[in-house]
Amino acid sequence: MQALRAFKPASPLTLSLTLSPTFNSDGTTHAIGICNLGGMASFDVVSQLDMQEVRNAVDQASREVATRFDFKGTDSDVELGDDVINLRSGSEERLAALRQVLEEKLVRRKVSLKALDYGEVSSASGGAVRQVAALRAGISSDNAKALNKAIKEMGIKGVQSSTQSDQLRVTSKKRDDLQAVIAALKEGDFELPLQYVNFRD
Repeated sequence: MQALRAFKPASPLTLSLTLSPTFNSDGTTHAIGICNLGGMASFDVVSQLDMQEVRNAVDQASREVATRFDFKGTDSDVELGDDVINLRSGSEERLAALRQVLEEKLVRRKVSLKALDYGEVSSASGGAVRQVAALRAGISSDNAKALNKAIKEMGIKGVQSSTQSDQLRVTSKKRDDLQAVIAALKEGDFELPLQYVNFRD
């Protein structure tokens, strides 16, 4: 059997890693690293949802509604389903108050309200009303088109973006240009919460 020989590159590889501060959608900051292996640097634009925090928020909202006097006897309830949050109350006025409680808890758990896609209010049994809030996760094809268009219209030379499944990949030879894209996207008004991850060559 022929022995395996160690691969030796023709020229040495250089790896650079730059740490830069960036802002999350909730206003906090963290350091990100853009890795460049002598070529293109990149990052991914994603829309992810922390379901544990969503569950915590729903549980807190449910407990508050159960103890508040203004919800007593209104048959109000909020529960987490499969990728949805179900809301029910005795009137549209109490349903709106129930939504407010839920949203306050979500914000406190640092879950963006853009993750909620409310459906129409409908009638339920016993004269009650209900509403379903679908939970958005992933970047749809329509939102991906809007994001790619927004990045292109920034006019930053050398920056390219492409759709990969339910996320976007943004590339450039210049790390500063990638930071400029992130800053511009954070200022944009998009329908869904965005995060910027996987900084690499």
